Amino acid sequence: MKVLTESEIRARLKKEDIKELLVDPKVIVTPSAREYLNEKDIKLVYTNEVEKTEQTSENKEEKKETKKIVPKYILKDSGAYFDTKPENMTQLYGNELVLKNHSNIIFRGKLDSLQSKILEIQVMANKNNEKKLVEELQEVLNFARDILKAEVLNEEFEDIALFGLSEKEIRAISHNPKKHLGVEHVLPNYEMGEIVVGLNSIRSQVREVELNAIPIERNDLIKALNRLSSAIYVMMCRYLAGYYN
Repeated sequence: MKVLTESEIRARLKKEDIKELLVDPKVIVTPSAREYLNEKDIKLVYTNEVEKTEQTSENKEEKKETKKIVPKYILKDSGAYFDTKPENMTQLYGNELVLKNHSNIIFRGKLDSLQSKILEIQVMANKNNEKKLVEELQEVLNFARDILKAEVLNEEFEDIALFGLSEKEIRAISHNPKKHLGVEHVLPNYEMGEIVVGLNSIRSQVREVELNAIPIERNDLIKALNRLSSAIYVMMCRYLAGYYN
């Protein structure tokens, strides 16, 4: 797949004076190249657009009868289209494609890793016959999946509640576990056992996902993830307080 860079355009302008740059729709134009074209007041024209214009001029009536072709995949912010999805791209929304290092795709990948870690600790809790903990971890897993669903469907995430606790209650307990659970703030260490260490691993991964929500500018998801990390911390404190016994 060809990529048109700023340096290529600069080299071409040294040889010729152009006002319009014709580009194949499958060529990826880098952001810096687009910016440079704008600076030089050079119009970027895709060859498929030229062909459509010429066809219109030759026979307007024929164009009216022509059925509109809907491309299978469209490259976001480019207008290029594909009949088959390139391996280095993935779907963002609908048939809209982006490179796999796009911020939204990175965010989804981090959420996927988080779900894997939750399942790992859930299996551990089940082996230890911690049934109540297994149930609450399922709530956590469903919560993470709902966050992913909200991002993929571009929907607002509103319901922030876990374990029968409201958003405010989760925040209050996490800020003062001594008052609510009778235990001091937790500084994890190996002596606390694999469950607490595992829960802390989930909590730290939630924080990592939260950081990756910033570039996609979803404040609702950032808030949900912030409360989720607090909820996991509450689970750690509850475990040490004997709540799951």
